[in-house]
Amino acid sequence: MRFRATVENVVIFYRVIQAVEKLQRKCIIKFSENEMHIICNDDANEGGIQVWSVVKVDSIFTNYRIQSNANNQITMALSTEALLSALRSSSASASSASAAACILPTYDAEELVMKLAKKNDQAVLSFEMFGVSRTGRKVRVTHDVRIDVMRPAEVDKLREPLCPEPDVHILLPPLQKLRTIVDRLRPLSDVLALRANNSGKLQVAISTDSAKVETQWVGCGNPSISSSFWL
Repeated sequence: MRFRATVENVVIFYRVIQAVEKLQRKCIIKFSENEMHIICNDDANEGGIQVWSVVKVDSIFTNYRIQSNANNQITMALSTEALLSALRSSSASASSASAAACILPTYDAEELVMKLAKKNDQAVLSFEMFGVSRTGRKVRVTHDVRIDVMRPAEVDKLREPLCPEPDVHILLPPLQKLRTIVDRLRPLSDVLALRANNSGKLQVAISTDSAKVETQWVGCGNPSISSSFWL
């Protein structure tokens, strides 16, 4: 079993894992020859949220090599927090996108290599960062993330969650404006209602014993998406 790749787009990889880490503390990553699946299933489900995402290998990685007896697929379970920490430490630009409390690295990574390894009989996803320090010296940093490599029988049990075909497709307004509204409504209620229709109307609302607030956007697009898009 062999796996090695250069993380060409560290920031995109970081942001994908950052989004998953906010939902679950553990995830499953399945690497194949052309795709990377990031999965949060029932076993790691902490709040009723499941994740099944597919990322094309060439959108993030270069020099990608994978070899295994399971049709050249390697599946592992790992901590999203540990993976996020490894990616954060590799890029100043990724770190600046995280919380302000994070400490920026004292070097800029020029290359980030990710590979499967074993250290002290423990399987790890090893990140080797090659870069230059702020004083101009060459730097090599290794960050290991503990993983559990899943057996083919366990992988076969993974199933993509079944989702009903949506009744409405609608394009959201600018996300920064939507986030501002949600942040203002959040202290007022634990439950937020979203309503949309095929006339381009989107409504965000809360309703409690003490307050009722609604915000509405009109003229949002309703794209036509065939059912094959979800397959």
